[in-house]
Amino acid sequence: MGESPVRDTFVQRQGARPAVTVVGIGADGWNGLGGSAQDALASAEVILGGPRQLELVSGQVEAELVPWPSPLVPALPGLLERYSGQRLCALASGDPMFFGLGATLARTIGSSRMHVIAHPSSVTLACARLGWPAEDVEVVSVVGRPLERVRRAVAPGRRLLVLSAGAQSPRALARQLTADGYGPSTLTVLEQLGGRSERIETGTAATWAHVPGDALNVVAVECEATPDATVLGEVAGLPDDAYLHDGQLTKREVRAVTLAHLAPRPEELLWDVGGGAGSIAIEWMRAHRTCRAIAIESNPGRAAGIAANADALGVPALEVVTGRAPDALAGLPTPDVVFIGGGVTRDGVFDACWAALPSGGRLVANAVTVEAETVLTSGQARFGGALVRVQVSRAEPVGGFLGWRPSMPVTIWSAVKP
Repeated sequence: MGESPVRDTFVQRQGARPAVTVVGIGADGWNGLGGSAQDALASAEVILGGPRQLELVSGQVEAELVPWPSPLVPALPGLLERYSGQRLCALASGDPMFFGLGATLARTIGSSRMHVIAHPSSVTLACARLGWPAEDVEVVSVVGRPLERVRRAVAPGRRLLVLSAGAQSPRALARQLTADGYGPSTLTVLEQLGGRSERIETGTAATWAHVPGDALNVVAVECEATPDATVLGEVAGLPDDAYLHDGQLTKREVRAVTLAHLAPRPEELLWDVGGGAGSIAIEWMRAHRTCRAIAIESNPGRAAGIAANADALGVPALEVVTGRAPDALAGLPTPDVVFIGGGVTRDGVFDACWAALPSGGRLVANAVTVEAETVLTSGQARFGGALVRVQVSRAEPVGGFLGWRPSMPVTIWSAVKP
């Protein structure tokens, strides 16, 4: 078969045939595809896809239909090499670049070697069915990801679309919302969007009793909290009682100031050295969905507590390393920012953290003891930066009255590596 107009245009623009054309396809199958997508598939010699996707084009194309191997990502380079030189298409659900195959391929072979023909995503179709403005909706994927990450997005009055991992996801989500005090929330499960078997079920999280249906579903959530639900804010400085801890916790007000000095930015990686309860790493990751963190904690019990806190506060991707710095730092990915909350007086910790930072990397360290403060003032003398001392006083009963009880002052040093 001849080349399609869309492929000819793309090849002329790129100067070479793309290694693979990625075609988004919905539950409506072949008839739901646009002309350019149908032409690309009709002219292909090999089509890669999942069994459900390949079934949607079976009988409509002459290409060899090849199911994806499992696991997919490690096999991709070899698979693409095997069919190199042939007209190759890959099928993806909906919009390939929205939590989809296209993004995976772009990371594997580079965007210049692929051409993407998009289809409306499940989010677009869900918003159309619900009458929700797409720009006002928070989207959370639990496909291959922990369900706990939904917690980061839940808030009274908020609308969420959760991309399900399978037929059991709606029931599991309903249970989690109920346990977290969001039982009154309205859930709408939208299955097989755009297809002949499209089905919509609605209920509340607390009373959810629908039988699990199709694995291809999206769950819409209209968040509503019970009066006693814990509702957390968006900015740094969550209440201290939001954390499980044994006293090793950077207190709320100091934590907020520390996070301001750390200045989280999208995509950055933080090392939280001496993690304690993990509050700094957790609130770093809550600052933006792409912020990453590794908490290093020598006490196994506290390390387990960090993981539990991360799940409870919606950032289950926080990596916890159980070990003592500086030895535990060896082999970790290069950080953009380092926070030293504990162990700054231990031999080699400060030097190892500073050495690990690239040029332009940031280091923030807190000190409570005189010995730790000496390390920070020495660091400031060597590398510059700023020193700040913070002290918080809280009103507490004094007889029948209230009086101010000061906490221990905390010295914060922050610096940028030249």
